[in-house]
Amino acid sequence: MSTPSPEQETPPSAPLPPPFIEVDWFNRHKFRKVCSGDIFLSERQKDGSVVAVLTDGLGSGQQANVCASLTATMAMEYMRAKIDLRRAATLIMDALPICPERHITYSTFTMVHASPEGEVRMIEYENPPAVLFNGTTPQPIPRTHYALPRWEGRKLSYATFQMKLGDRLFFCSDGITQAGLGTDGYPFGQGLEEVITWLQEAIDIAPDVDAHVLCKGAADRATRLDGGRAGDDTTAAMLYYRDPRLTQMLTGCPFDRRQDAAFAALATQPGVQTIISGGSTADLIARELNRPIDTPLIALDPEVPAGSEIPGIELVTEGCITLSKVIELLREPGPDVRVNPATKMRDLLLKSDRIFIDVGTAINPAHQDPNLPVALDIRRNIVKDLANTLQTRYFKEVEIRFH
Repeated sequence: MSTPSPEQETPPSAPLPPPFIEVDWFNRHKFRKVCSGDIFLSERQKDGSVVAVLTDGLGSGQQANVCASLTATMAMEYMRAKIDLRRAATLIMDALPICPERHITYSTFTMVHASPEGEVRMIEYENPPAVLFNGTTPQPIPRTHYALPRWEGRKLSYATFQMKLGDRLFFCSDGITQAGLGTDGYPFGQGLEEVITWLQEAIDIAPDVDAHVLCKGAADRATRLDGGRAGDDTTAAMLYYRDPRLTQMLTGCPFDRRQDAAFAALATQPGVQTIISGGSTADLIARELNRPIDTPLIALDPEVPAGSEIPGIELVTEGCITLSKVIELLREPGPDVRVNPATKMRDLLLKSDRIFIDVGTAINPAHQDPNLPVALDIRRNIVKDLANTLQTRYFKEVEIRFH
């Protein structure tokens, strides 16, 4: 057999990015209560794995909140310390007090550890059973039940299973499954099967729907079944294994102008949406890619400078003023008074999983003017502030590179 020449060999394909674990949730506290008796905590660890815990305190209101918070905090600390999940759950069961009147634990819980490779370990105690979806099809989760004599009949369930790209894991508090309790349609509550059916229909309509949309939809439906006022603390949570959503942000010009062409080429990566922040940066990209740039002076905003348009680029904005406004919007979320380049950038960043920020370090004389507001710090510090906010408050994966 003849050996193929180098010209005939197929070049190696670029490695596919590892799956991303989207984790999200939605909570609504019981009507006329000032706080929720359900607590959800999650954390993305350095190796890309996700740990999450959902606790449901006995009753509702402040006492339930305290019990659920203590349980959730213990669970997260054990998982951060990489204590075996079954050992952690045993320690929690031993620590949880029992209600002397109802003879049940003051909090129920679901603990999940999910690796980037798709291996999931899960412990459940008295919460509705979690459901694994492959597309719209529920998949069986093999569970092992165990108890200790000192637990007075209380049992935990432990499961280890594999999730694949496109799979979703849904878990919730009993405020979801018991919604509609006492009504003619659902005298014993809607039950888990009705929740599964609704999720199947929602996923069938929009196969790529976000985890947050499904969680909020499940909670909204439960509240409607309760007559528009939540009859119990209501929480839905979900893990979703999917392809990562990548965003490239370019801001500033390279220190060495000989890097301009390579810097502009970063805006042309397939499968990656691009944000250009800065007028000089936009001029550089348009020049090097030989594309027109346009600045339509319509729907102007008094607080945020107008954006521009470059074919093939998702968003083109002014630089430091807009970036500072985005940080403000991320730190103080609320309803938008109006749509502007800052709100558009925020939305793009929040819909992204992995964000690459390439910062040119050429000095812009405008940023050294002492008469400008303090918020206009040099570009690199603003970018570091933005990245820190995205990482700590929204669990985004952010990488900054300087040029």
